[in-house]
Amino acid sequence: MSAIQPPVERLWWKQPLDRAELLWILIALAWCMVLFFMMPYWHIYGKQNLANEAYRMGPEQYSKLTQEMVDKYKVREEGGDLKVPVVHPPAGGDAYLIAGLWSWYPILELEAGKSYRIHLMSMDYQHGFSLQPENINIQVLPGYDHVITVTPTHAGTYGIVCNEYCGIGHPNTMGKVITPKGNPVPRRTATPAARPTPAGAPPVPTARKLFPIPLPSATPAAPAHIPS
Repeated sequence: MSAIQPPVERLWWKQPLDRAELLWILIALAWCMVLFFMMPYWHIYGKQNLANEAYRMGPEQYSKLTQEMVDKYKVREEGGDLKVPVVHPPAGGDAYLIAGLWSWYPILELEAGKSYRIHLMSMDYQHGFSLQPENINIQVLPGYDHVITVTPTHAGTYGIVCNEYCGIGHPNTMGKVITPKGNPVPRRTATPAARPTPAGAPPVPTARKLFPIPLPSATPAAPAHIPS
């Protein structure tokens, strides 16, 4: 049976294969096997695939860890009236990001050439972490602490975009990761947690909780946008 001409007999599947047809089947099979084995190979040796970790964790615990990081390593605030904290965590340490309706919290300031363990978690629904223009994409789910190890190589401001539809404020679900030029030593403005209070003095008020993302049982906040 010819691989080009139509079959002469109606029951064509009972006819023997033409050499050209058999050759193309073998080529397609060989190419499928190449692609199949390239997937695990490229995951191990390629540079664009992330081997992330994931752990079960409640939103209250993750929110507490994030706020402790903000209180300890906050260097300034951005976002106008939103006053989104910019956090400069120590190199080699852990940095926490929260996704929620409809913002990323806080803004991270990382040093070029230093490695960080970045934790990602959603407080409500499924969100997407898309770091642009590097095109790093992670699916962020509630109840799971997703951990990726990153090493910024270039100074600049990188945008975080949610690439999973999360409601009417989805286009505003954005954040930032900043890698300053020269990696200046930050001047931290956060108040130390353990500061002695003089006898007889009124109690020191606690810092305002800069946490615009509600827990699942709370009423969703208004759409938030972090301007460039």
